[in-house]
Amino acid sequence: MGITFGGAPLTIVDGVRGFAAAQPDMPAVVDGDHVLSYRDLDRRSNQVANALSDAGLTPGARIAVLLGNRLEYCEIAAGVAKAGMVMVPLNPRLTEAEVRYIVEHSGSIGLVADDAAASAVAGALSGFRTKVCIDGARNGEPYEDALAAASDTDPAHPLAEQDPFCIAYTSGTTGNPKGVVISHRSRSLTFHMSALEWNLGVGRRSLAVAPMYHGAGFAFGYAPVHTGGTVSMLRGWNPEACLAAVERDRIQSMFLVPTHAHTLRALGTEGIAAYDLSSLDTVFFNAAALPGPLKAWVLDTFPGVGVHELYGSTESGIIANLRPADARRKTGSVGHPWFHTEVRVVNAAGAQAAPGEPGELFSRSPYLMNGYLDDEPATDACTTDDGFVTCGDIAIRDDEGYVYLVDRKKDVIITGGVNVYPREVEEAALAHPAVDDVAVVGLPDEKWGERVVAVVVLATDTDVDRDTLAEFLRPTLAGYKIPRQLSVVERLPRNAGGKVLKRELRERLIAEE
Repeated sequence: MGITFGGAPLTIVDGVRGFAAAQPDMPAVVDGDHVLSYRDLDRRSNQVANALSDAGLTPGARIAVLLGNRLEYCEIAAGVAKAGMVMVPLNPRLTEAEVRYIVEHSGSIGLVADDAAASAVAGALSGFRTKVCIDGARNGEPYEDALAAASDTDPAHPLAEQDPFCIAYTSGTTGNPKGVVISHRSRSLTFHMSALEWNLGVGRRSLAVAPMYHGAGFAFGYAPVHTGGTVSMLRGWNPEACLAAVERDRIQSMFLVPTHAHTLRALGTEGIAAYDLSSLDTVFFNAAALPGPLKAWVLDTFPGVGVHELYGSTESGIIANLRPADARRKTGSVGHPWFHTEVRVVNAAGAQAAPGEPGELFSRSPYLMNGYLDDEPATDACTTDDGFVTCGDIAIRDDEGYVYLVDRKKDVIITGGVNVYPREVEEAALAHPAVDDVAVVGLPDEKWGERVVAVVVLATDTDVDRDTLAEFLRPTLAGYKIPRQLSVVERLPRNAGGKVLKRELRERLIAEE
């Protein structure tokens, strides 16, 4: 009889099961006054799994999950996995048409939703064979009723580590969103490495700030319960509520995006000092690089906190991380390749780029996606024969191997035949005291092919026009990089991960013209 070596497969439910046995009374999830122990997380996730199976759904079924950050998110994710099914996270802020596209494209036949948010799937409700809703019953069976009727015995469905645990849809900034198939192995390894890097494991208290329907938000919201820590849920972004949660739950680690730092800074020194943040020792940023002035503010305002900047994507997982020791020395960098990750920067000639030379960034690691759902051409287009994947980002590596993101390949502006990288212009513009936030895009231009346009959010009680900004930028930027047009807006459109939706900005500006 043959023996299979290599041990048990890595799955996203290993931690829930293991810590339910090892520390059953330890809080796993905190949501305001509600606390879920590891024992109850394990038991209730069993009930979720059995409720889905009792409804006639079979392993492999795709389950749409339409929730904001709340206590039930972790037990639903674990329960879907225990049933051998695949989670399809939905953003409650999407339009009905956007949600319908994802539901239909993914083939989702089960729905677990916040009843109040289920109106977003109204056009697709008839396509679900099973609908379960939390805090209401207008759009499906009450969630607690479904759990009460189900067994709390673990179904122990066999899982292979390369089986998909979820299908996460990209933001659709360049067209219809693509379904990224993510394996149990990919996410399980991410959780373990995150606990090692950012202090999320046994005995640690973390705050889930970014929305869990977003890839990074889920990774950092679920990682604590996979590795024996405690995660507190922040139901929606509010800077005061975030600081109050840190004080109340004695939070040690949290994951933010630059937009969060902007709004925290707006509270002022006295507003932040009103909260006891002495427990906080680790903050990590993702989604977009922290602009230099904002990063300096973060480091000065939280001097005892280790600040990390990481870089990754839905398709590739975490790719690089800049650790606290280099936070000031390497401002603008996203650090070195992360654990078990290889990186290539490939120039226009298809060769390895020299230090300081821009090129397209490719990575290879155990965190890579299985591919795009039902889209082999798109998968092939971003994957090399030896297993490297690109997200279309342009980067450079310095002579010490640190990675710097230059821009998205699709966002590079070609004006008069010369490349302009918007991020460079944005960094320079953010140094102007009147500019609170900025995005730089290219618009069609008869003479230059594209012209550089700055879309700015002004700081309170300030003003700036195109000529004033141009004069400010001249000592820093070559003339062809200086915006030829300036548009002032109240806020920049961003996706759930904090990235600016530049396609939306371009379409809006073209429509205005």
